[in-house]
Amino acid sequence: MGKNLQFAVLGGGSWATAIVKMLTENLDQVYWYMRNEDAINHIKTQKHNPNYLSSVEFNTDMLNLTSDINTAVKNADVLIFAIPSAFLKTELSQLTESLKDKIIFSAIKGIVPETGLIVGEHFHEKYDIPFENIGVITGPCHAEEVALERLSYLTIACADKHKAQLVAKNLSSEYIKTKISDDIIGTEYAAMLKNIYAIAAGIAHGLGYGDNFQSVLMSNAIREMKRFIKRVHHMKRNINNSAYLGDLLVTGYSVFSRNRMFGNMIGKGYTVKSAMMEMSMVAEGYYATKSAYILNEKHKKKSKTPILNAVYEVLYENKNAKTVFQKLTDKLD
Repeated sequence: MGKNLQFAVLGGGSWATAIVKMLTENLDQVYWYMRNEDAINHIKTQKHNPNYLSSVEFNTDMLNLTSDINTAVKNADVLIFAIPSAFLKTELSQLTESLKDKIIFSAIKGIVPETGLIVGEHFHEKYDIPFENIGVITGPCHAEEVALERLSYLTIACADKHKAQLVAKNLSSEYIKTKISDDIIGTEYAAMLKNIYAIAAGIAHGLGYGDNFQSVLMSNAIREMKRFIKRVHHMKRNINNSAYLGDLLVTGYSVFSRNRMFGNMIGKGYTVKSAMMEMSMVAEGYYATKSAYILNEKHKKKSKTPILNAVYEVLYENKNAKTVFQKLTDKLD
């Protein structure tokens, strides 16, 4: 791999904005694709994203902003996707440029609804990208704290160690510490599952459960995550590492967690539709819940997933959250 690889970030949300900020600490030029042309023009003139992390000021001389996904793909060697999983297929349908020979990293914490695949598997199966050219960027890390330059940690996973190191190096700074992993499938499933458990934590909070129950819920969630990931991708991993347990905890407890916020609204009596309309950001866990539930049901030997099942019942079977969580309390230990 050459030293002067070009990077592109695809997405216009808070996590995409945070990743661009991280990359500009190390690179002279970053391609940045977003659909919203008004936001692009605003960044060019006002030097910040008007919709997300507006406190982050960019040196626009370092940015190649475009509303054409093909321009970003054509000119970059490393593509970092930070588009919500629910919209990924639609965005990719605009592609005329080939993804062949591109290094693709996913910063998406979800499952592609149309295929039921995590993002890495989607690129592998639908675009024939080899796994050594696919990676995952995961936390524990909230975009809002990156904007504030609070010390944060990232795990960069890829089957190709050198590509993981390349991306890790270009995301690192005084306030971002990185480590690499070869567990691309496990870390991506963990990033998807923790959003579901954060919704559960939010529902519990909205229903009036306190910190004591929350600690039991999170304790059971990490064990449930371990069982689920082991079922779909068996390999040696330490589920207590930051990419798994750490990411779960920050998403379950943080005031910045949109999934917890979404769950909290459901617990307080909002309908799913009204909670979605109230929020300005996508709660990835909503889509992940259905995909993860279906995936588990398809296995001959289903994992024991009482928390996932409870969230699914509330979100997709319109069952009463209070009743469902009363039953859930008897299934936890």
